[in-house]
Amino acid sequence: MNVKKWLFLFVAVSTMLTSCTDQDDNLFSVPANIEVQDFVWKGLNLWYFWQGEVTDLADSKLDDAEGYIAFLQSFPNPADLFEHLNHPDDRFSVIVSDYDALQDSQQGTSDTDGADISYIFLNSGSNEVVGYVRYIIPGSDAASKDIRRGDIVYAVNGQSLFFNSETDNNLDLLDANSYTFNLADLTINSGVRSITPNGRNIDLTKSNITENPILINTTFDVGAKKVGYIMYNQFVSNFDTQLNGVFADFEGQGVTELILDLRYNPGGFVSSAINLGSMVTGQFDGQLFTKFRYNDKIQPQLTDEQENRYFRNTLSTGAAINSLGLTKVYVITTGSSASASELVINSLDPYIDVVQVGATTRGKNEASVSLYDSPSWTFTDDQLNPNHKWAMQPLISRLENSAGFSNYTDGLNPEVELSEDLTNLGVLGDETEPLLAAALANIAAAGRSLNFNSNKNIPIDLITDTKLRRITADRMYIDLKVGDSDDALQNHKVIINE
Repeated sequence: MNVKKWLFLFVAVSTMLTSCTDQDDNLFSVPANIEVQDFVWKGLNLWYFWQGEVTDLADSKLDDAEGYIAFLQSFPNPADLFEHLNHPDDRFSVIVSDYDALQDSQQGTSDTDGADISYIFLNSGSNEVVGYVRYIIPGSDAASKDIRRGDIVYAVNGQSLFFNSETDNNLDLLDANSYTFNLADLTINSGVRSITPNGRNIDLTKSNITENPILINTTFDVGAKKVGYIMYNQFVSNFDTQLNGVFADFEGQGVTELILDLRYNPGGFVSSAINLGSMVTGQFDGQLFTKFRYNDKIQPQLTDEQENRYFRNTLSTGAAINSLGLTKVYVITTGSSASASELVINSLDPYIDVVQVGATTRGKNEASVSLYDSPSWTFTDDQLNPNHKWAMQPLISRLENSAGFSNYTDGLNPEVELSEDLTNLGVLGDETEPLLAAALANIAAAGRSLNFNSNKNIPIDLITDTKLRRITADRMYIDLKVGDSDDALQNHKVIINE
């Protein structure tokens, strides 16, 4: 199974079809059997970040109607055309044949058994795969079964997991609606992991669940300091009010230090990321949070509101944001921290001291847009093509912070480096859990250098995880503002990928 990762965010953008190109002079009909391919090419020709660098996306392609139609017909599968038109530097653009499933996932809802699991190579150089349970979603099937954080899954339905490549693996066993996880005990000897089946077999069934991204929120007393801690697992705008309530509680308790645990957060709404950054601070209202860079067709058309995002003091509901006014924040990260998580770190960095604890993040600093086959490219368009359900999410933009920094495709590196230890994952939210303990120790030391032995843990070679296997994966969503006359692309869905 292809484990390509993605990520998304909601956006409104201005109409560019007529203003960006001279294609109005090249209008012609295409045969019905290539209408999806036509949608793919025209969408990428307008929006794709690398449009000017992909020969087969040149505007001149439309100068020859017969040649254009023949080109599209050479790709009977629209997905093959999409892949053909991708730039070599593009790691995350994606096309889907069923936008219903995509939209369900965008609402934070998915079919899940409730066991959030990271799938890794048992050892470096091996094709053997094991999964370790990161946490259990409350109210799920897994929550009612004998499975918990730290359990090791070595097989599904009795078949040992393996991964040779994205096209040669058996992780599609996880796609079924129900299955049996076969568990094992893990030991490490001289730096080599080994597993021993322990006879525990857990039957699980998926159900449609909306996961609350706020898994844990609590406070700790470190000397005279009141430390707030929140484990936040996805930027979902439907939970912004609840997130704001957590910060109201922190403010009421007099929190002076904050630990954001984003270790398993793959991304989400840009608007939620801005809200979170504004809750952490509060003293930068109206100042630049992040800037988006587009291709040469889109960029000249943008207003300041469409191109830039700013710190704010209210939610979209009009409710005041509860802010802590901090000048320093601790952020726990792993290789599963991506997109909007990285956006928060990178966007806060020019303004306050951001102390990153854990491992290097994934490295996602590009945006993509959800495009549908309609005149306005939107799903809500009355003229949405009823003949198919294809949609695509091409990369359209790169993000940079107020200092102009955007070069983190290799991830953001921690100041306090400490990987998760599969033999000692600890209890999430407990002050003895290793990564949380490291952050608390740094707070107690008032920033003095501490010696954490980051080499004692064997590196975790991540293949995928439960969240990355969802359609939305590691996306983040933004809201672009449009003028009154820009109604062709209002309510457009844009996705921050990478």
